[in-house]
Amino acid sequence: MAKDLLLELGMEEIPARFIRQAMEQLKERTAKWLNDSRIEFEQVQAYAAPRRIAVLVGGVAEKQQDVREEVKGPSKKIALDENGGWSKAALGFARSQGVDPEQFYFKELGGVEYIYANKSRIGTETFSALSDGLMQIITAMNFPKNMRWGGYEFKFVRPIRWIVSLFGDQVVPMEICGVRSGNVTRGHRFLGGETAIAQPSEYVERLREQFVIADVEERERLIVGQITALSEDKGWKIAVKDDLLEEVLFLVEYPTVLFGTFDPAFLHIPQEVLITSMREHQRYFPVLDDGGKLLPYFVTVRNGDAKSLDLVAKGNEKVLRARLSDAKFFYEEDQKLAIADALAKLDSIVFHEELGTIGDKVRRIRAIADRLAGLLHADEETARYVSRTADICKFDLVTQMVYEFPELQGVMGEDYARKAGEPEQVARAIFEHYQPRFAADGTPASLTGAIVSIGDKIDTIVGCFSLGMIPTGSQDPYALRRQAAGIVQIMLDRKMACLLSELFELALQVHEASGLLKRSADEVRKDLYEFFGLRVKNVLSDTVRYDVVDAVMAAGFDDIAQTVLRGQYLMQAVTGQSDFKTTVDSFNRVNNLAAKSTGAAEANPALFAHAAEKRLYEKAIDVRSRYKEALAAGDIGKALAELSSLKQPITEYFDHVMVMDENEAVRANRLATLAGIAADLQTFADFSKLVW
Repeated sequence: MAKDLLLELGMEEIPARFIRQAMEQLKERTAKWLNDSRIEFEQVQAYAAPRRIAVLVGGVAEKQQDVREEVKGPSKKIALDENGGWSKAALGFARSQGVDPEQFYFKELGGVEYIYANKSRIGTETFSALSDGLMQIITAMNFPKNMRWGGYEFKFVRPIRWIVSLFGDQVVPMEICGVRSGNVTRGHRFLGGETAIAQPSEYVERLREQFVIADVEERERLIVGQITALSEDKGWKIAVKDDLLEEVLFLVEYPTVLFGTFDPAFLHIPQEVLITSMREHQRYFPVLDDGGKLLPYFVTVRNGDAKSLDLVAKGNEKVLRARLSDAKFFYEEDQKLAIADALAKLDSIVFHEELGTIGDKVRRIRAIADRLAGLLHADEETARYVSRTADICKFDLVTQMVYEFPELQGVMGEDYARKAGEPEQVARAIFEHYQPRFAADGTPASLTGAIVSIGDKIDTIVGCFSLGMIPTGSQDPYALRRQAAGIVQIMLDRKMACLLSELFELALQVHEASGLLKRSADEVRKDLYEFFGLRVKNVLSDTVRYDVVDAVMAAGFDDIAQTVLRGQYLMQAVTGQSDFKTTVDSFNRVNNLAAKSTGAAEANPALFAHAAEKRLYEKAIDVRSRYKEALAAGDIGKALAELSSLKQPITEYFDHVMVMDENEAVRANRLATLAGIAADLQTFADFSKLVW
C-alpha cells in the first residue's frame, strides 16, 4: 500500500526573488530524504505562492525497505589473536555493525582474507519516521536572508504561521516556534479563509476554492493568457520581460490582469525612463505600438478577482502619476547640469580604494582607448570621437536619474550628451560602451563604441587582476567574467585586427604608468591569458566539439577571430571528410617523432639518402609558404587544405625512410625535417587531441 504525503509551510509574505529557489530546494531535499531513508515514492510536485511553499509526494510506501548487506571487517591476520580467538579489533567491528561474532565468515579479496558478516535491518513504518524527517528537511533549508521571531533561535526566510503535514489522512505531528502541524491551510488573505484538507491529493483544489492558485506553472499560464488576450483585444504589443514576469508570478496568489492609462504629456521623456519607472517601481508591463513606441497605457496584475477593476485601475494610475512626475523632475533637473561639472564630481566618487576614483578610471579608459584606436589604425575623425567619448562616458553616473535607476547608465548619458550638443557618434557611443550588458545583449555597432567599451572593460579586469582579485568559484563581485566575455565577443563581431597580447600590453602599460600594478606585469599577464582562454573556449564550445576545442586552443588563441575559424574549419574536416582521420594519423606520426628532435638545426638536403626525403622536404617548404599566406589573409580553409596536402608525401616518406637511422647525423637531419613540419602543424592545432 502507498499513500500521498503533503507538507505545506505557511508564512508571512516571502520576497518574490526567493520563492522559486525555496520551492525547488524543498522538493529536492524531500526527495533526497526519502531516498536516503529507503522509502519508495512515485513523484514529487512542488507548489509555491507569496505566503507558502509546499511539496506533494505521490505514492509513498508505508514502510521503509528492508536492507540486507554484506559488510567487510579487518583482515584475518588482525581479526584473530594468538590463540585463534577473535581479537579486540574483530569484536569492535562486531559492536559497530550490530552483529554477533558468530556470524563472521572469511572471504579473500586481493589475495588477502578478511572477515565478513551479513547485516540485516528491518524497515520501520514510514509514518513513525516522518516527524523527525520533515523537521530535518525544514531545518536544513537555507536562504539568501533569514529571520528570527518570537524569541526563538530558529531561523527561516519568513516567520512560519501554519504547517500542514499529512500522510494519507493522518497528521504528521511536529512543532516549529510554537506552531503545531495540522490539516488546515489558509486561502487568499482577503478573498479566502481557512480550509481543512482531508487527503494530500485535495491540496490544489481546496486552495483554488479559497482563491489561491498553488501550481506555479498554472499561475503563469493564467497571467500570460490574460495578457495575450488583452493584447489581441486592444491591438497592443505588451512588453513582457521574463524577469518581471517571474517577479509578478510570485507576488500574486490569484492573478487578474488589468490595464490603466497615464498622461500622454509624459511621453516627451525618453521612453526608457518611463518603462524603467513602471517596471522597477510598480511592476507594470509597458504597452508599445507595432513600431516599438511607448503608448500611454500600462498593464498590471492584481492579486485578486475581477471585481471593481475600474477602481483598482484608478488607484494604480494615481500612484504611477506620482512616480512619473518624479521621473520628469529628475530628467529636467539633470539637464541643468553641465557635462564639465558632472565630470568634476567623478573625482569624488571612489571606484576602488586601491584603484582610485571614477575620475581616475575615466582617465585610464581614455589612455587605453586612444592607444587602441592607434593600434587599429582608426581614421582621424574616429580617433577624435574615441577620445571625447572616453572623456565623458561616465558623466551620467552623477545624475539624479541614474542615481534613482542605475540600470539607466549609458541610456541617460546618450540622451543628455545629445541634448548638450555632443556629436551623434559620441552620444551613441556613450550608450554602446556598456555593451554587451548581459549574455544575449548586442555588441557596439560603431567602432568608437567598441573601442571605448573594450577600454573600460580591460581597465577594470587588469586593475582587479593587479590586486590579485581574480574570480574563483561563484565569487565575481566586479563581473570580470562577463566583461572578459564582452571583450571577446566585440573583437569577434568586429573582426578586430588586434591580438589579445597587444590589448593586455596597452592596459598594463597604462596601469604601470599610473603606479597601480601591485603584482609583476608577467604574473598579471599570465593570469589574463588563462582567464581569457576560458572565455574563448566557451565561445568555441558553442559551435564545435570538445576535442576540437582542445586541439585548437592548444595551438594558441592570441588571435581570437582566427582561433574560432580554425575551430570551425577543423570541425568541418573532422565530421565531413571521410579520409581526414588518415590525414590526422600522418600528422600525429610526424609530431611524435619530431618530439625526439633536439631542434639544433634545419634539415640539410645534402644528407638526404632517399628521393622520398627530398620530395617531403620540398613539399613542406612549398606548403609552409602558402599556409602562412593563407593564415595572413584569413583564409583558414585554404590553410588547412595546404596542411592536408602533406598527407601523401608524409605517408610515402614513412614507407621508404627509417627516421631513427643508426647514423647520428642522418637521424638528426631526418628529425629536423619532421620538426619543421610539426612546427607548422602546431600553429593550427594539436591534432593528437582529436577523438575518433
